[in-house]
Amino acid sequence: MNNEELSFKKGYEILKKNAEFLECQEEPDIDNLMAIVEESMTAYKACKLRIDAVQQALNDTFKE
Repeated sequence: MNNEELSFKKGYEILKKNAEFLECQEEPDIDNLMAIVEESMTAYKACKLRIDAVQQALNDTFKE
């Protein structure tokens, strides 16, 4: 799934889940770390795209 297919809500849920997983580990899960990082980066990019789009729309609205 690429970042353009993710909603903000789903992307945020992925980021939250992965952050909680990484924080709760007693030993690092090195075997799955790259998969977690890649999933998190895709989710981050999806969230950032949505935030940037909203910011641009707000800027356009209030510029007038």
